Amino acid sequence: MNTIGSVALVTGASSGIGKAIAELYVREGIAVVLADVSDEAGAVVERELRDMGGAVHYVHCDVAKADDHVRAVQTALREFGRLDYAVNNAGIAGASAPAADYPVEAWQQVIDVNLTGTFLGMKAQIPAMLANGGGSIVNVSSILGQVGYANAPAYTAAKHGLVGLTRAAALDHAAQGVRINAVGPAFIETPMISGITEHDDVKAAAIAQHPIGRLGQPHEVAELVGFLTSAKASFITGSYYAVDGGYLAR
Repeated sequence: MNTIGSVALVTGASSGIGKAIAELYVREGIAVVLADVSDEAGAVVERELRDMGGAVHYVHCDVAKADDHVRAVQTALREFGRLDYAVNNAGIAGASAPAADYPVEAWQQVIDVNLTGTFLGMKAQIPAMLANGGGSIVNVSSILGQVGYANAPAYTAAKHGLVGLTRAAALDHAAQGVRINAVGPAFIETPMISGITEHDDVKAAAIAQHPIGRLGQPHEVAELVGFLTSAKASFITGSYYAVDGGYLAR
């Protein structure tokens, strides 16, 4: 065991927003456990971050499985001696269909990953943080944690539920020194929205929904997450912060 300074766990760390968050932590000298189901991509990110001088360790984690979260937290404790921050970022888009036609199996999969996955993550993460005297968790919701979106009933429901879960958990553990907040990205240029960005007309329509005039970048979400987990946000808990280029202000 190599006991060092602050330690973070990031789910969905092999690409997109999760990778950007891990990169930010490494630049700040924070050790990172990279958790994902994409083992090949996770190994690549692990190598890249080690080449940056980062103290990182990849672990396979299917966020819909409680045991995988326990193993991810145990990895942080074994490799780095503690857990200070956790970012529950892993998520899937799911099927696209109206509510009346939405496949039941697709609904359950989105809820299992996007909502239950974060619940299971916090159940494993919070006890480890309490052993340190506290910590900070950021749950990655979405603009769809605040508004609806056609043909995305499961994703919208899960991301709304994630905001409520964040607020309830924050109240449960505030006095114990664990801060828990949620962020709500709009359309961010990541593999999740590759179906949008590969078509110029669809991409243009998505951009038009953002008053700032463009899509977001993963590092812009990472900066907000980094702030919320840091001591600079020491009086912030139970809150939702959009990083959305003005989407929700329309």
